[in-house]
Amino acid sequence: MSTELYRRSLSAPEDIADWRVEGPMVATFPQGRLRLESAADPAEGQAANFVAWLPVEHEGDVRISWGFRPLREPGLAMIFWAARARDGRSIHHPELPARTGEYDQYHSGAIDAYHLSYYRRMWESERSLHTCNVRKSHGFHLVAQGADPLPAVLDADRDYRLALTWRGPELTFSIEGIDCLRWIDDGGVGGPARRGGAIGLRQMAPLIAEYSDLLVEAI
Repeated sequence: MSTELYRRSLSAPEDIADWRVEGPMVATFPQGRLRLESAADPAEGQAANFVAWLPVEHEGDVRISWGFRPLREPGLAMIFWAARARDGRSIHHPELPARTGEYDQYHSGAIDAYHLSYYRRMWESERSLHTCNVRKSHGFHLVAQGADPLPAVLDADRDYRLALTWRGPELTFSIEGIDCLRWIDDGGVGGPARRGGAIGLRQMAPLIAEYSDLLVEAI
């Protein structure tokens, strides 16, 4: 049994009008899908990257699914979930330090979250062996890793369906129905398992990618 929390086709600007953007994100819809890229020069390093938070939070068990198609490499795509301020408040509380897309603000700053990098093509080592990585913060804890079946841009020919399921302390992630990883947070790294919080998307420049048919469900 599931309850729809948030659904957007991501086919027009009004679909993202209420997203909270941190960093130099540029959004267009040339193919009727959300195309994201950075307005900054990749030479600026972390300052060229961005995060977009959805206008919905989950209180616990959740399934997040979306279409993803890479258009230009190198780069990286990531999703955050169960993100809260370290004191339990919303990550958007006005007393928290401003965030601008630079990664250390998210893994070692004022918030706790889980991070799944599902398209890792930034560095040669990532392109030579494709993996999905899960990190838990506060801190830069690598807690799980699985295989990534997504093709390189040269061979990507469609929107690929991605699905993240967070149930109790257990994470499962699939691409096109292929199970990529499963991990149970037993609290042994980075403290007790997180439950609910905000959901966000992150890209590293110079990646250009398209997103479609986003669905968030309480399960």
